Amino acid sequence: MVDSAGKGKYRMLSGILGVVLAAAGGIVFAISGQLGNLSLALIWAGVLLLTYFVYTQLDLIRGFVGKRSTFYGANTLVMTIVFLVLLVLAAYMSVRHKVRIDLTETGRYTLAPQTVKTLRSLPSDIEVIAFYRSDERTRQAMADLLKEYSYYSPSFKFRFIDPDQSPLEAAEYGVTSYRTTLIRHEGKQEVVSFESENKLTNALLKVLRKETKRIYFVKGHGENSLASTENVGYAAVKEALEKEHHEVRDLLLIGSDGVPEDAAVVVVAGAKTALLPGELEMLTDYLRQGGRALFMLDPGDAPQFARYLQEFGFSVGEDIVIDQLSKVFGGNYLTPVVSEYFKDHPITAEFDLATFFPMAQTVSIEEDGSTGSQNLAKTSNSSWAKRSGILDENNLDFDQATGVAGPLNIISVTSIPVDEDLPDGTKQTDNPDLKKWGKVVVIGDSNFVSNAYIQMAGNRDLFLNVVDWLAEEHLLISIRKKAPGLSPITMTAVEGRMVFWVCVIIFPSLALILGFAVIARNRAQD
Repeated sequence: MVDSAGKGKYRMLSGILGVVLAAAGGIVFAISGQLGNLSLALIWAGVLLLTYFVYTQLDLIRGFVGKRSTFYGANTLVMTIVFLVLLVLAAYMSVRHKVRIDLTETGRYTLAPQTVKTLRSLPSDIEVIAFYRSDERTRQAMADLLKEYSYYSPSFKFRFIDPDQSPLEAAEYGVTSYRTTLIRHEGKQEVVSFESENKLTNALLKVLRKETKRIYFVKGHGENSLASTENVGYAAVKEALEKEHHEVRDLLLIGSDGVPEDAAVVVVAGAKTALLPGELEMLTDYLRQGGRALFMLDPGDAPQFARYLQEFGFSVGEDIVIDQLSKVFGGNYLTPVVSEYFKDHPITAEFDLATFFPMAQTVSIEEDGSTGSQNLAKTSNSSWAKRSGILDENNLDFDQATGVAGPLNIISVTSIPVDEDLPDGTKQTDNPDLKKWGKVVVIGDSNFVSNAYIQMAGNRDLFLNVVDWLAEEHLLISIRKKAPGLSPITMTAVEGRMVFWVCVIIFPSLALILGFAVIARNRAQD
């Protein structure tokens, strides 16, 4: 006959065995992924044994639960389980819903909106091959940049090749120097030689584009010169457009047969004298055939432009805008500030930068969604436009007799239907589904993108957005990357290991040993 001590021993074994069987059933379920007969049998056997143990050991369990140490232990166990559950949930949420925050002062891990927009619109896979030595100082900077690109698009695939370790592969791609990155897409290839977002994005846009758009600037009437580096010149405009991979050319309409057929956009900027009637007729024919034009006018220009643009619905104020808010930004009263934009047009939908317009006049159009006629950019409430008379610099307060109170519009856009015969003999304008449109943008200032002002706030980006929209390069419409004020520190592999050993191993271990030594000394003195 088994004594009571033996019975208690077997009851304890039943509890242990119950836990083991239940755990084994859980493991089988986790491995197989199915709650099959084996896992159910093991779990059920474990539950039965645990039930037997609890029923036969109630007094023992009551005594154990009533202890203070058990209470604190259970509390610790519950808190540990809660912490682990929260940790698992946080990890799960971070995988399903990724959020990245750049806390660096220079925005090292923040890509420009234009880059992000391009990456999210990739039509197919982009192959990026970076040729760097394993111990190259700048390798990590390029790796960080490429990781940021791949974060926004699974189609952006990159890999590194060490030319010293894989010389045959480097020779296969025709690479003869270190720090060379190849951007490849559908037979096209571009080379990037530095760790620069601007260069990388420009190369990406190059391999994605099907053709190069030509932008023509009309000349022969005192317009701002594309070759001039003076304050009023347009050398910076030409450089900015060429960085967008446009081809920029002068256009002399006098003596020509018309606007070239390859013109994506025609720009008339700051003409000091009137265009000849024949030149205006050429522009009209170009627009009526689906062309795109940008007119940038200045106060005091020949009234001929106001009459010409009126045919397309524009109203040019022939005035000058005064804005007292400009003083707050360090400008003068004749440099109105624009910070209010029409958000339902592609040019300004994502635009939120202030722009400055030195010596501007008002431009407006009767808004009509069916023709795309919209006013895009307005000055502040503190602005007003003087319509006539001599401007008194000592008295710039609003004059109701000669002025128009702000906010005032400076940029307007419209579309012009193309009259084109269709195969069935009807006019294209009679069929809304087949309509083609010419496009016109008018800006009441030509100097806001001159060499002296193009880098101010959002001036450059707004101008490029206008041209890219006219040229139907919608992927380029965005805010471009600004050059950071500081550069991140890059280290070699040896320098990285040195920092790791000094900061992570040597100093902490030294502090730990000194702590044990102090404790041992105090105990010896006691």
